[in-house]
Amino acid sequence: MVETGATKTATILVVDDEPRIRRAMRGALLAQGYDVVEACDGEQALTVFWNESPDLVLLDVNMPIVDGFEVCRQIRCASRVPIIILTVRSSEADKVQALDSGADDYVVKPFGIEEMLARIRSALRRSSKDATEAVICSEDLIIDFERRVITVRGRLIHLTPKEFEVLRELVVNAGKPVSYRHLLHFVWGPGHDGDIESLRVIVNRLRGKIELDPARPKYIQTESFIGYRFALPPDARVEHSNVVSTGETH
Repeated sequence: MVETGATKTATILVVDDEPRIRRAMRGALLAQGYDVVEACDGEQALTVFWNESPDLVLLDVNMPIVDGFEVCRQIRCASRVPIIILTVRSSEADKVQALDSGADDYVVKPFGIEEMLARIRSALRRSSKDATEAVICSEDLIIDFERRVITVRGRLIHLTPKEFEVLRELVVNAGKPVSYRHLLHFVWGPGHDGDIESLRVIVNRLRGKIELDPARPKYIQTESFIGYRFALPPDARVEHSNVVSTGETH
């Protein structure tokens, strides 16, 4: 992200083998004040990525030489830059593959430009802060990861280590779907891909502790056949734990 006076301009890498789509995306992004770099295939995408260090990648899946999933995996091995997959594939299996490859989000073609811009803004907001060192504050919910303090409607909540780790990974990725496989690998470690029932038990317990109505959760939402998505409260703000009192006196 390049500093220009008091403002910062994000650089976005657009990767698509269709010149028409690249032109359309470039025009829309430039109009919003973003800097844009382009690549027409997976191999070129990796070269441009390492040379330009963009702040976000818009990545087509069906490309010659190296497909989008492999590009995503290679980038994710060394960088946490937001990656939004663009695909004509709309099956659940393809969405899961995109997330398991390390994508932050996916958009099915054809898509509306306003939807795409909203996804970009959301991904850049998430990447601009380190949620693991922040306090998420709202009227009903306060989450302080550094102090391991969770307050729900003024009441201090106790979480088991597994519950805490699942919640932290969901909140760090707030607004984007997190696959079952990712959560299982992150919390339980490799070799637990099939242990989805254990994850569901943890999520149900979390909902029972933080949701007003666990049967109709507003924070930990289910992404059918994929995983879960954490929705921040509408009034949520992110602050630093050395500034905010997190309710330890409740």
